[in-house]
Amino acid sequence: MTGITTSVEKKLKLFSGRAHPELAKEVAEALGTELVPTKALDFANGEIYVRFLESARGADCFVMQSHTAPINQWIMEQLIMIDALKRASAKSITAILPFYGYARQDKKHLGREPISARLVADLLRQAGADRLMAVDLHTAQIQGFFDGPVDHLFALPLLADYIGDKVASDKLTVVSPDAGRVKVADQWCDRLDAPLAIIHKRRDITQANTILSADVVGDVKDRVCVLVDDMIDTAGTICAAADALFDNGAADVIVAATHGVLSGPAADRLKNSRVSEFVFTNTLPTPAELQLDKVTTLSIAPSIAAAIREVFEEGSVTSLFEGVH
Repeated sequence: MTGITTSVEKKLKLFSGRAHPELAKEVAEALGTELVPTKALDFANGEIYVRFLESARGADCFVMQSHTAPINQWIMEQLIMIDALKRASAKSITAILPFYGYARQDKKHLGREPISARLVADLLRQAGADRLMAVDLHTAQIQGFFDGPVDHLFALPLLADYIGDKVASDKLTVVSPDAGRVKVADQWCDRLDAPLAIIHKRRDITQANTILSADVVGDVKDRVCVLVDDMIDTAGTICAAADALFDNGAADVIVAATHGVLSGPAADRLKNSRVSEFVFTNTLPTPAELQLDKVTTLSIAPSIAAAIREVFEEGSVTSLFEGVH
């Protein structure tokens, strides 16, 4: 008989960059493990150095990094971490992106523009990632940008169940903030047994975060409206959409979004908005100035931990999100 037979146990190792370590610690706790000790520092000229303080040889490695501000620094740090693991003989490398940076740049609106979401996918693949895991991609087509398996996780069950426990379905209307989110809003309607309304927005494609007008399609009078979106950045468009709902007779407005990017003037806009509650997940850290009574943050860590376990045990990630697409 030729060959050598060994009995080697599978090893799962979870790594985290410095962008959002609190979420990574929650995921590690949910998995019943600890984060791999890591030395990471910045040189005087801004270059990033990373070294892992224990062996990764033969391990299934999961590298978490949420692309928060300063976004370019944290993307680069994740690429360096992946490269270090590839050179350390990791068995497999899964890049976990609770928030996928540059996801809004997924197609060309005008000539001579980049498709930066594809570029980020190419960079992760070239660095050595075998697999991607992300929460609520801006568009599903981004899954096709990466040449390998992509696990698309959804926050809808977490957010919708929270809203459903607060507001009776006979008083609730789900509102899509634009035509592009209607499919997701429909899934909210099915889960909450509530009707749908749509905000028809005209955007200025030459300027980011700018809308020209917002009209309400559907009956929202005397209803509690839940505006659902994948991300809130400067909060200008979502607050304008909420104002349009109030102008059409809405009794109250709740905003539910997976990613609270919350940059620039977002803090002032949320504080001054007539919206009664903003509900986010913790895919991104919440700025200290936005830890308000009207801002609620739900933990996505159990969902990420469950998906990691399914991948490691060669199970089904899809089974975790039955009925959500």
